[in-house]
Amino acid sequence: MKKTKNQITRKTLLYKTGVEYGDWTINHVQGCSHGCLYPCYAFLMAKRFGKVHEYTDWIKPCIVSNALELLDKEIPKYKDKIESVHLCFSTDPFMYLYDDIKDMSLKIIQKLNDNNIRCTVLSKGILPVELSDLHKRNEYGITLISLDEKFRKKTEPFASPYDARISSLLQLHQKGCKTWVSIEPYPTPNIIEQDFDAILSKVAFVDKIIFGRMNYNSQVTQYYDYKEYYNELSQRVIDFCEDRGIEYHIKDGTITERERKRA
Repeated sequence: MKKTKNQITRKTLLYKTGVEYGDWTINHVQGCSHGCLYPCYAFLMAKRFGKVHEYTDWIKPCIVSNALELLDKEIPKYKDKIESVHLCFSTDPFMYLYDDIKDMSLKIIQKLNDNNIRCTVLSKGILPVELSDLHKRNEYGITLISLDEKFRKKTEPFASPYDARISSLLQLHQKGCKTWVSIEPYPTPNIIEQDFDAILSKVAFVDKIIFGRMNYNSQVTQYYDYKEYYNELSQRVIDFCEDRGIEYHIKDGTITERERKRA
C-alpha cells in the first residue's frame, strides 16, 4: 500500500458543479496517481490553471488535510441546497493502493450521510466493501471503457485492473447498494478494436449506465464516420438498458446529427 507524501490545505471544499449529471461535488485530493492518458481533462485543467506543472506532478496526489474541518463549516451552510455530493470530478476518491485517501473518503461520505446528504461515487480504483455499511441512498460506480488489460496499462497505467474493479462493484451490488458504471471516454476502433456488447454484459447487474465519447484525442476524429459510430453505440446502450430496466444517461455531444453525404 502507498501513502500520499504531500498534503495541502484549502479554503473551501463543497461546490456546485456544472457537470450535466452532477449536483454538488467535492475534490479532497489534488492530482491522481492513475495517470490516465486519454488525455485526462482534469489534468489538462489543473495544468492550465497552474495547480500542477507537469504530468509527473499530477500523478503524485496531495490530500487536503483540512477536508473534514471544512465540511464541518460548510455542511450547515449548504445542506438545504444540496441534493447529492459527487466524489469526485477531478480526482479519484478510492485511488488504487492509497489507504489514506480511501480512509479520508469514507470519513467524508459518513459525515455527509450523517447530515442526510446522499453521495455518488466514481472510481477507477477498488470500491471498499465498507461502503455497504453507509447510507443506502448512496450510489457507487466505476469507470469501465474496456476489458483488455493491455489497453488499460496503456491508457490508465496505474489504475486498478478491470476485473478487480468490476468485482468490487458487484460485491456492493450483492450487498444491496445502488451501483452504476461510466463507459466514458469510450474509444473508436482505430484506437482499439473491442466487443462493446461484452462490456455491457459484464455490468448488466448495475442500476445505471452512463455512456460518453472520447474527447481531446485527435485519433477519434480521424476515424471514418466517428459520429455515426457513437450514435450507433449510444442506441445500443439505450436498447440494452431499456430491455433490462436499467437507468441510463448519454453524455452531451455523444449523439450527433447525421451529416448529409455528398453525391
